[in-house]
Amino acid sequence: MTQINEESRVSNKKIRKRHRVLRYILLTLAVLLIAAVGYGTYEYYNLQPQHHFINLPSIGKTTSKIKERTGTFNLLLIGSDARPGDPAGHSDSLLLVHANLDNHTYNILSIPRDTRVYMPGVGYTKLTSVNYMDQLNHGIKQGTTEAVAAISQLTGVPINYFAETNNWGFQDMVNSIGGIDMDLPFNVTLTHPWYPQDKNKTFTAGTHALDGQMVNEIVHERDSVPGTDYGRQQLQEAALIGIAKKVGQPANVTKLPSLLGSVSKYLIATNMSQQDMISAGLSVMSDLHLQQQIHYLQIKGTSEVLYDDMLKANNDEVVLDPSQLQSLAKKYFTN
Repeated sequence: MTQINEESRVSNKKIRKRHRVLRYILLTLAVLLIAAVGYGTYEYYNLQPQHHFINLPSIGKTTSKIKERTGTFNLLLIGSDARPGDPAGHSDSLLLVHANLDNHTYNILSIPRDTRVYMPGVGYTKLTSVNYMDQLNHGIKQGTTEAVAAISQLTGVPINYFAETNNWGFQDMVNSIGGIDMDLPFNVTLTHPWYPQDKNKTFTAGTHALDGQMVNEIVHERDSVPGTDYGRQQLQEAALIGIAKKVGQPANVTKLPSLLGSVSKYLIATNMSQQDMISAGLSVMSDLHLQQQIHYLQIKGTSEVLYDDMLKANNDEVVLDPSQLQSLAKKYFTN
């Protein structure tokens, strides 16, 4: 009987010891979990637009006195024709985006790539050439920054962020989310495609399920579309909406790592940190109704043949009314 009691005491001691070990493990896990949640909550708090987008950088100097609001910023998207390994690229498309993350509105202004501007030390030339020459002379990042400053001066509003992309990264990004549905506002025929086999392919107005290659081809077409450059701007808008809609689908959450992995290929130069991108993404995804939230703007100039100081020859350029441009920018890009 004594032996049985002793065995029972030893057994109970082992059980209590196991329970203590289990409690220590659970306690340690609980502390780690609380710490992780606390860190995540702190990060999540800091990544909220009203806490994150304050004291913003400003590229370029403007004469206008604009008081920036928390949770809003101006972003310049530059689409480059640079191929992998090129030391510089011409700006193929220029989109100035005013993001108001408080009321979830996004004003997008297309600036014609052939806009006539003054380049210090050179003279008058096209915007697309400014980007190329600045990058060639000062490197990709510094060159892009100087080109952005020129556009800030042109529009009269501060530009907080920029992101320059190339065609091949754009193609990879669309493919990483499994292609997109793109609503074409008019018929498109590929007259100068990147890939020879796509020459003369035609897409009718309406919605098309497209892979990265076809989206890339379509957004660079201008000769066959109404208004040439202005028509191409509409195609770029349709592609951006298609991408945002696809990324916003719950089923595509598993594709986000692949999408993020394509960003390094997609971005040639940017001053946005990963935290900037995540914060903006959290806000966009929290209230996604793009058809109502995106306001797409165009400004039309006059096409003229003028002397280009960079080329030392006459060139087709778009002349914008600077007062009209700055009035439009002030109305839609300052609050």
